Amino acid sequence: MTHSTALADARTFLFVPGNRPERFEKAARSGADAIVLDLEDAVPQADKAAARAAIAAAWAGLHAIGVPLVVRTNSVDQPLGQQDLDWLAGLANPAGAMLPKAESAAALQAAHAKLPGVPLLPLIESAAGWSALPDIAAAPGVQRLVVGHIDFMADTGLQCGEDEAELTPLRFAVAMATRLRRLAPAVDGVTVAIQDDARLRQDTRRALRLGFGAKLCIHPRQVAVVHEVLAPTPQEADWARRVVAADAASGGAAVQVDGRMVDLPVVLQARRLLARLRVPA
Repeated sequence: MTHSTALADARTFLFVPGNRPERFEKAARSGADAIVLDLEDAVPQADKAAARAAIAAAWAGLHAIGVPLVVRTNSVDQPLGQQDLDWLAGLANPAGAMLPKAESAAALQAAHAKLPGVPLLPLIESAAGWSALPDIAAAPGVQRLVVGHIDFMADTGLQCGEDEAELTPLRFAVAMATRLRRLAPAVDGVTVAIQDDARLRQDTRRALRLGFGAKLCIHPRQVAVVHEVLAPTPQEADWARRVVAADAASGGAAVQVDGRMVDLPVVLQARRLLARLRVPA
C-alpha cells in the first residue's frame, strides 16, 4: 500500500508538535494511521524555524517506521505558510500536507503547484472556508477535507452545547462536498478532553453517523478508542457479510435477509460497512 492510499484510508491522524522531537517516535509507534507533525498552533512563533529543523532531522528515521507522515503548515495565505511549503517540498516523500484555515481554491492550487503529487488536506476552520467549500473540495491535489471546529467556533462566535449540535450544518456540508467531489472520507476535528473516553466515543460516533471516516487526535491514548468506535460491531459485520453473500447468490436480483428486502443501496451500505473492518470480507 502506498502512503497516498494509506492516507486516504487513515482513521486517525495524531498531532505531535514540531518543536517536541522527543515525542516524534512515540507518536509514530502509537498505532495511529498517520501522524501530523505540526508547525502551526502547537508551535510558538519563536520556535517555527527550530520546529522545521527538528522535523527535517528526524524525517528519515520516522519514514523508516512506515507510518504516513503529514505536515501541518502555517496558513498558506501568510508568508510563514509559503516558507513552510518551500521547505516541505525539499523533504523526501511527505504523505500529505494539512493546510490550516483554507479559504480559497486559489491558495490550494498554489500549494499544489509547489507540492505536486502530495495529497492536500485543507482544514475548514472559518466562515469563509465554509462558504468556499465547493471550490476547495474541487481544488487540484485535495484528497480529504478536515474539520477544524474549534477555530471555526472562534471565527464565527458560535457557542456550542455539549453535543455540538450547532456545528451539524458545518459537518454535513463537509460530508456533502466530500461526496460530490468523490474525495476520501472527511476527517473530523479533535476531542480536547483527553481523559474522557466516553466523550471521545460520543464524538467519534457522531462523526461516523455524518459519514466521516477519520478523526484528528491530540494524544496517543485516543487512537485505540477511535479505531474501536469506527470498526463495525460483530453483529453489524455478520449482517453485512450475509447481505453481500445473498446478493452474490441472487445474481443481483432483490432478495430478503432477516425478513427485509435487499437491493443495490442496501448492498452498497453493507460493502461500505465491511470496508471498515480492514480485513477481507
